[in-house]
Amino acid sequence: MNEDLPLGRRTPYPARYDPALLRSIPRTAARGELGIGERLPFAGEDVWNCYELSWLAPNGMPRIGVLRLRVPCASPALVESKSLKLYLNSFAQSPFDAGEAVVSTIAADLAKTTGASVAATLAAPDELAAPGDFRSFCLDELAEGAQQARIHRYRRDPTLLKPTGETGADAVHTHLLRTVCPITGQPDWGAIRIAWRGRLLDRAGLLAYLVSYRETAHFHEHAVEQIFVDVANAAQPSELTVDSRFLRRGGIDINPFRAMPPRAAPELRLHRQ
Repeated sequence: MNEDLPLGRRTPYPARYDPALLRSIPRTAARGELGIGERLPFAGEDVWNCYELSWLAPNGMPRIGVLRLRVPCASPALVESKSLKLYLNSFAQSPFDAGEAVVSTIAADLAKTTGASVAATLAAPDELAAPGDFRSFCLDELAEGAQQARIHRYRRDPTLLKPTGETGADAVHTHLLRTVCPITGQPDWGAIRIAWRGRLLDRAGLLAYLVSYRETAHFHEHAVEQIFVDVANAAQPSELTVDSRFLRRGGIDINPFRAMPPRAAPELRLHRQ
């Protein structure tokens, strides 16, 4: 791990544009733990929604916008989240001719940081889509009633994934996802949807498995790729999608999306986001 990361340290907030604030985290180490080499078993992207972006117009008037970043999962590195927060705050007292100049600057800087082309778009706050929800069976229903699932493991346990003996297609989601930052120990809250075609999995066991991340230390991207690999091992799917939606921290929410075969991440913002 890069010891120069600002995460978990007290840092000043700069107000002048400074791309040197950005820090990268190579993906290879975490993927090596999953047995993933250069040939990825999935396609996808990390979608970052950044709600705290402001800069100055040439006349000194502040401007704001909601920034969306799409970082391809094939990029050699991901950007460290606190460094991105500091970097975006560095625009606050910096003049730019227009929002397009801000977006092109950010895209170029993040391409250097991640080693891949990053798509950046800017929207006005009143242009944001209304919040919605996943369209699939909510596993949280298994947490209530007489048939409620039994939960007693809070660290990742893939043995909880139990094939039913049948094959077919299923799509489920839960809002109970929680992981822990491996640097600060702070909780990361979110929701996740899993859809696949292959061996069907016991839904109560799948919920217990996802809850078992509750005290597991992973970055968002690593957690989602671990879930993809574990479900793929259990379900032997011909199709698999893992769509995560983490709540914002520091004005940024991170939404890793992995799929096989390749497909685009859906346009969705959950009510809690």
